[in-house]
Amino acid sequence: MKDIDALVEDLLTIRREILEAEAASQEVIGHVHPHYTYSAINFIRYLKLRTFDLRKLQFRLSALGLSSISHSERHVLANIENILHFLFLSKGQHFDGRHNFGRHPVNLIESQRVLKKNTNRLLKTEKGGRRTAIMVTLSDKATDYGHVKELVMAGMQIARINCSQGDQILWQQMVNHVKAAVEETGMACSIYFDLAGPKIRTSRIKAAGKKNHLLLHAGDLMHLYKDSHFDEASLANTDGKIAIASCAVTEIFDDVEQGDSIWFDDGKISGVIEGKCRKYLAIRITKTNPKGGKLREKKGINLPETNLRLASLTKEDLDNLPFVTAHADIIGLSFVRKTKDIQMLQEELGKLNKGDIGLVLKIENKEAFNNLPSLILQGMRSASLGVMTARGDLAVELGVERLSEVQEQILWLCEAALIPNIWATQVLETLAKKGIAARAEITDAAMSARSECVMLNKGDYILEAVKTLVNILERMEKHQYKKQGTLRLLQVAERFFTPPL
Repeated sequence: MKDIDALVEDLLTIRREILEAEAASQEVIGHVHPHYTYSAINFIRYLKLRTFDLRKLQFRLSALGLSSISHSERHVLANIENILHFLFLSKGQHFDGRHNFGRHPVNLIESQRVLKKNTNRLLKTEKGGRRTAIMVTLSDKATDYGHVKELVMAGMQIARINCSQGDQILWQQMVNHVKAAVEETGMACSIYFDLAGPKIRTSRIKAAGKKNHLLLHAGDLMHLYKDSHFDEASLANTDGKIAIASCAVTEIFDDVEQGDSIWFDDGKISGVIEGKCRKYLAIRITKTNPKGGKLREKKGINLPETNLRLASLTKEDLDNLPFVTAHADIIGLSFVRKTKDIQMLQEELGKLNKGDIGLVLKIENKEAFNNLPSLILQGMRSASLGVMTARGDLAVELGVERLSEVQEQILWLCEAALIPNIWATQVLETLAKKGIAARAEITDAAMSARSECVMLNKGDYILEAVKTLVNILERMEKHQYKKQGTLRLLQVAERFFTPPL
């Protein structure tokens, strides 16, 4: 009985602090779109809940055979109050502090309905039979109508158009083919445009001879020039002892500090900034392939320790926005870091009378992950919201060791906010590009069934990848919903108790 009294006291303390946090956040909650009033309330409650270390409490509850608090993302307060209700009953008492269930959909069943409604509003996938939708990045092959039609029939429910590649002429062809395929097949497929954002990439390199790359080893010195000074750099340093490349995004040169780390080509090559000059950054390569890493033009640059002041929306994005909003069901905001990035896009969409268009926040850098709660609450000012976990860039920014932990936390936060999560980057990548799936990526694809959408990138075997992913998702959805097992009948167990004929 003493343990039950202690549990009750601990839970009442948590409940009180959750309600106090909710009351203190009324101004923030009041600014979200009406679609997300309860979502914001529950999200604040969940964030406060997770300020407690709940491990011992959860173990003590499980020892009593009570529902633990580990699956309460969507209905935080109701779950705590249900546990209190049963603890009071075990003492022969009645818990009369339960929340007014008529005010908000706080219970498990209703919160599941709200998440589904928010997902359908964003992804437009209510006609699909699966809980987890499939997004496919369209390649140049999408100029062939037959290819797009095959993808739709195979299971593509969202067609992704990457604005960092191609132009409006190409994108228009893609849009036309998706719409024609939907019309002909009667199957649903929404259109998602990913805004390019600031492209922090190598723009040019000074390669030896006819090579199209720099070969870099640990210990090498590299100069990363502003594009405007690259031609001058090409004439200097003729002995070739210093590797030379350039970057067109000049703002980074003002923001980086000596000692900051820098990564190239999805983390394949790392270095540290040893010095800053007016024209270039001096970089010491610290890690790469033992045989040397090949750095080519137009390869990504990550600066995980640098406080970049870049705006998420570039002039190119703003120029493309009228076209994009005319055709998109959903818009992805790349390179988001701060709430003002989201606010800027929301204001631009308002000017175009497109404030109701679906908005996806791409979480692809350390700052975005650290600011995720605030980003979600700002995003809730839009009529339709989702979050994409861009795992490739996150692995570079946060370190591969943290990726599993971080992608789990993003899933939890999205579920607590009752908004869809898009699981992205390198899903069935080997299968899509080479036609043969690696065993590890099959497991990864199976784990993606906990999200509301999975993104496949382009490849020569993308059709096979879509079909395989459909098969995996349909199997996994029979066994798991979010973090919870569905406990369907297991045939392997049934066979054990069934005598052979």
